[in-house]
Amino acid sequence: MLDISEADAANELMRLAKAIARANRLYHAEDAPDISDAEYDALVRRNAELETAFPHLVRADSPSQGVGHEVSASPLSKVTHAVRMMSLDNAFSPEEVADFVARVRRFLSLAEAEPVAFTAEDKIDGLSCSLRYEHGKLVLAATRGDGSVGENVTANVAHIRDIPQRLAGNSPDLFEVRGEVYMSKTDFAALNAAQEAAGAKLFANPRNAAAGSLRQKDASVTAARPLRFWAHGWGAASEVPGKTQADVVRVIESWGLPVSPLFAQVEGVDAMLAHYAKIAAQRADLPYDIDGVVYKVDRLDWQARLGFVAKAPRWALAHKFPAERAETVIEAIDIQVGRTGKLTPVGRLAPVLVGGVTVTNVTLHNRDEIARLGARPGDRVIIQRAGDVIPQVVENLTRDEQRPAFAFPDHCPDCGSEAVAEEGEVDVRCTGGLICPAQRTERLKHFVSRAALDIEGLGEKTIDQFFALGWLESPADIFRLRRRRDAILALEGWKERSVDNLLASIEAKRMPDAARLLFGLGIRHVGAVTARDLLKHFHDLSAVRDTAEKARAGDAEAAAELTAIDGIGAAVVEALGDFFHEEHNRAVWDDLLSQVNPPRFEVATIDSRVAGKTVVFTGKLETMSRDEAKSQAERLGARVAGSVSAKTDLIVAGPGAGSKLKKAAELGIEVIDEAGWATIVADAAG
Repeated sequence: MLDISEADAANELMRLAKAIARANRLYHAEDAPDISDAEYDALVRRNAELETAFPHLVRADSPSQGVGHEVSASPLSKVTHAVRMMSLDNAFSPEEVADFVARVRRFLSLAEAEPVAFTAEDKIDGLSCSLRYEHGKLVLAATRGDGSVGENVTANVAHIRDIPQRLAGNSPDLFEVRGEVYMSKTDFAALNAAQEAAGAKLFANPRNAAAGSLRQKDASVTAARPLRFWAHGWGAASEVPGKTQADVVRVIESWGLPVSPLFAQVEGVDAMLAHYAKIAAQRADLPYDIDGVVYKVDRLDWQARLGFVAKAPRWALAHKFPAERAETVIEAIDIQVGRTGKLTPVGRLAPVLVGGVTVTNVTLHNRDEIARLGARPGDRVIIQRAGDVIPQVVENLTRDEQRPAFAFPDHCPDCGSEAVAEEGEVDVRCTGGLICPAQRTERLKHFVSRAALDIEGLGEKTIDQFFALGWLESPADIFRLRRRRDAILALEGWKERSVDNLLASIEAKRMPDAARLLFGLGIRHVGAVTARDLLKHFHDLSAVRDTAEKARAGDAEAAAELTAIDGIGAAVVEALGDFFHEEHNRAVWDDLLSQVNPPRFEVATIDSRVAGKTVVFTGKLETMSRDEAKSQAERLGARVAGSVSAKTDLIVAGPGAGSKLKKAAELGIEVIDEAGWATIVADAAG
C-alpha cells in the first residue's frame, strides 16, 4: 500500500487526469509536447500505482481508460479504425517484468512447467500509423488519434519509401498493418539544420519532426521530409497468416515492409531481460531513438484469451528505460490546501533540467516525509522523475548542516483554522471544513470537473472569480447563476456569447448522470468507479442515501447490502454514513437536488442469460483464472460479487467450494459448474 491517504490519492488522481490529458493533447493532437517522454511515463506510472492501490478511486476520465487523444481541428479528414488501436502498459524494473509474466501464467491457468514464449523488440519513438491493404493494394493510411478515430494520411504515406503501395507475394483480401512512422537521428539533425538556416521553427526531437511531417495537409511537404516506417503488428484482417506473433511479423516482412532488426523470440523472464540488456547496450549507437523494449505473448490463441483491459492488451508490455536524476536546491516550501483540507507541502526548486524537461516543483507529500528527509529551504537534493506526479526527492545532500528544521504549520494558511492529524493518520488537515475558502473552491472545481458534471466553461479561474464575488457557496448555486446573467456580462472579459454558452452548459446538466453527481460531491472514498458501482446496484440517489443512513444508525442488513457490492468495503460504508450524518452535508444534498433531477441510473447490457444479474465465482477454476472469469461476466453484462447474499442470482462453483456453496443452498440460489458457465459464454457469443 502506498504511503498516502485515500483523500489525497483522489486529489492526486484528479490532477493527474488533467496533466495527462493536456500532455496527450499536445503530443498526439498538436505534435507540440512540453514534457519529455520520461516525465509523461512518470505521470502515467503514478496514475497506475494509485489506481492499483485504490481501485475504487478510478475516475471516469482516468488516463488508463483512454488511448492517445481525440483528433483536434485539422485539415485532414477523420478515419474510424475498424479495430481500435491500443496503447501498452509500462514496466520499469525486472520485478515488474516478472510480475507481468506471472500474471499471464495465472490468467491462462498454466501449469508451472508449461513454457511461455514472447517476442521482444525495441520500442521506437515514432508516430503510430495504420496501413489498410485490400487485395494487396494500399487503400488507406491513418494515424492513431484517440485509438478509435485517427486522421487520413493516405496521400502522405505515398511518399514514405518504406511503405509499399502494393504488397509483394500473396496476401489476404484485407490486412491492416500497424507500425511506427519515424525519422532517423541523422535525418533529424539535417532537417533542423535546414530549418535553422531558413529561419523556421526547430523541432524538439525526431518524434515531433516525424509527426509534424506526416500530419500535413500538403503532401508535398511530407515528400520533402525523410520519413521511415517499420511494422510491429496488425489490426483488421480477413485472415491472419500465422499462429504466433513471430510468424505473422515475418510474413509482413516478406510482403516488403520493414520490421525491427532487433526483433526476437524469447522464452521466460531471464531471456526477456537478457534481450532488454542487449538492446539497451546498443541504444546510443542505433540510428533511431528508442525508449524501451516491447514484449508480446507469442501464441495468438493465448493473446485472444488474455484479451484487453481498458486501453491496453493483457498480452503485451513496454519495458521502459530508467528515468534520469538531477541535483538542485529547495528554495522554498509552500503549503497547499486541498478540497479535503489536507495540507500538502510543495518544494519550490531552483530550475534544473531532468530528462530534457525543466523542473521547478517537487512534492514533499506530508509532515512525516519532510521529517524523514530533513527537508528545509536551502537544502541541496537529488530528484528523479520516475513514479510521481511531479519529481520526488531521492536524497537530501545537506541534511546534516546545522540549520533550523522546517516548522510545519499547525493552522491552515488559507483560513487560519487549526490544522491537525487524526489518530493513526499522517496527513495534517484543516478543520475549517466549508468555512475554508480553499476547500470550498476546490470542492466546486471537483464538482464541475470532467469526470463529475463536466460543465464546459466553468473553469478554475471562473469559479475562483464567482466565489470571491459571493455568487458560489455550494454546488446548487451553480444552477442559480442564470439569475446573474447581467452581472456576469458586466464583468471584464465576458461577452454575451460566452455568458450564454456558460449558462447553456449549466442548464444542460439539469438532468445529470446520477453516478457523476454522486462522485462530484467529493465524499471521501467515493471515487468515480465506486459511485458507478453504487448506482448500478441502487439505481437512484435516494436509495443510496437511505441505505447509508440506515447503516450509520446500526442497521446490519443495510451495511451488509452495501458491502455485498463488489468493490465496496467498510471504509466506503463509513464514509457514506458520516457524510449523511452531518447536517450541513444533508442541507447541501437537498439544496442540490432541488435544482437537478438525475434520471434513474441504468447500464446497457448485452443480450445474455446473465445480463443484469449478480454472479459469484467460488472454488478453484480449472480452465481459466478468476480474472478471466470475471472479465467474461462483465462482458456479458453481469455484476460480479465477492460474497453470497439474497441478491445473488448465480453461483459458479469449482472444486473446493465451501461456505459460499453452503450459503447458496440455504438461500436457494442456482449453482452451476465451470462447464455450465462455459456454455453461457458460448451461447452469448453466438
